[in-house]
Amino acid sequence: MTAVARAGELLREVPGVRAVAEYRRQWLVKDVVAGVVLTTLLVPQGMAYAELAKLPPITGLYTTILCLLGYAVCGPSRILVLGPDSSLGPMIAASIVPLAASGGDSKRAVALASTLAIMVAAIMILASVARLGFIADLISKPTMIGYLNGLALTIIIGQLPKLFGFKVDADGLLAEAREFAKGLANGKAVGAAAAVGIAGIVLVLVLQRWLPKVPAVLVMVVLAIGASVAFDLKAHGVSTVGELPEGFPPLTIPDIKMGDLGLLFAGALGIAVVSLADTISTSTAFAARTGQEVEGNKEMFGIGAANLAAGLFQGFPVSTSGSRTAVAERSGSRSQLTGVVGAVLIILMLVLVPGLFRDLPQPALAAVVITAALSLADVPGAIRLWRQRRTEFLLSIAAFLGVALLGVLPGIAIAIGLSILNVFRRAWWPYETELGRVPGLEGYHSIRSYPDAERRPGLVIYRFDAPLFFANAKNFREEVERFARADPPPVWIVIAAEPVTDVDTTASDELEDLDEWLNARGIRLIFAEMKDPVREKIERYGLTRTIDPRSFYPTVESAVAAYDALPATTEAETEAEAETDHPSSR
Repeated sequence: MTAVARAGELLREVPGVRAVAEYRRQWLVKDVVAGVVLTTLLVPQGMAYAELAKLPPITGLYTTILCLLGYAVCGPSRILVLGPDSSLGPMIAASIVPLAASGGDSKRAVALASTLAIMVAAIMILASVARLGFIADLISKPTMIGYLNGLALTIIIGQLPKLFGFKVDADGLLAEAREFAKGLANGKAVGAAAAVGIAGIVLVLVLQRWLPKVPAVLVMVVLAIGASVAFDLKAHGVSTVGELPEGFPPLTIPDIKMGDLGLLFAGALGIAVVSLADTISTSTAFAARTGQEVEGNKEMFGIGAANLAAGLFQGFPVSTSGSRTAVAERSGSRSQLTGVVGAVLIILMLVLVPGLFRDLPQPALAAVVITAALSLADVPGAIRLWRQRRTEFLLSIAAFLGVALLGVLPGIAIAIGLSILNVFRRAWWPYETELGRVPGLEGYHSIRSYPDAERRPGLVIYRFDAPLFFANAKNFREEVERFARADPPPVWIVIAAEPVTDVDTTASDELEDLDEWLNARGIRLIFAEMKDPVREKIERYGLTRTIDPRSFYPTVESAVAAYDALPATTEAETEAEAETDHPSSR
């Protein structure tokens, strides 16, 4: 195959090129209409989320344009819409504000945010090449619920001063809440600003609840601009967005200090995990409706390309938006052409009518952010956890407090850490039980669920629902020894090993010592239903030197049948027989 042919084959593998080749003419009108409708949401949200990230509103529009184009070329989903996101705004601010705070230089803040987007892109693309799509599973649903609830509260408290027309100099949820309360008490609130902001929130929530097909954010923004012009709100102390820079953003390589990279990289890692988890969950939900399959590694590459495009044109990190994707779907979107249409319309707006939003009141943007934050919160989900499983509710609360009290970046680290610890806890202290025969039911069942289950004298059937590894091997051994110390002691202890999916070398040593300890007491250790890969590991470890190969049975029933077939013996005879069968124990 020639180099040209290979290049052509690789080019056809690019999702955007393949989408063009497979595009159907009957989709065109629907995609264009959906793109027009989507733009009415992209513009106000883009500006609002930029300010949430402590950046100029125009950067939100630059980001929206480039990420839509980048994902259209490299993203695998036909319908997913990427852009500035309310869940990432506080994380971006937490990463750049400590570095850009001195002097309040907006150009430096933009450069830091663009670098952050490029770093997120690098993480995503490298992780995609390494096929690390499973990273999206690092945050469990309970910890994500807690994280998002904490994030929603943090966003709302942070936007309240802007909603009421004044500023506070504070950092952190508690400090911002305290300064906001002081500002209200000292009469800093601007009545006109509060009226616009609160009315905006109520209007958006009412329209979303009762008229979901109406573009609530657009209606609110248009009415707010109309009110600003009609009542000259500037004269009443209400801040407005002002004139946006004209034209398309130039290609810009961010100029930052090497010393800034450490904090930015920590923020980029957290943003990458949250963005991927959000994208995978959203794409899975919408793919199920369109018949597509979700591939985490390809989604990572698409997100990486979108962030790279945004970062090179004065943008900031992006993620998937469930609300914008839903709008596109309801409007009839069939392909990524919807996003391309949205990007083109925003470019035309910046080139032809950059002053379109100059009279938009800042409290209206705060209303956009607050209503988005309310959609992040999942209080019913937390209540459900309380009712269904208290341990997972506590994990959710811990993640919530991590975000609320320690900040957004520590909060996401706590959420990931708690998710991983929860997995480890379940493997460390798994469900374990003795089994017995229940009249009228096939097989053997937990005596915890069936306290009256029948147990044979001299026989213990024990199930341990986890792989055996260094952290839980001692717990396993202690439980088996507890059975062995019963009065009278058992003759056989049968391990129902079907849930034991692995045995590591530490657990192997514990099993060897345990078997010798039991042999010395005339008790045989039996394994039933052990998986072949686990049995092969046990043989490779050399455990069959002490554990008799005849001690492995295909089912619990066959092990019990073998026990029932044993001749009646005295305790001394049983011990002598065990020592004969296991000479290594002497």
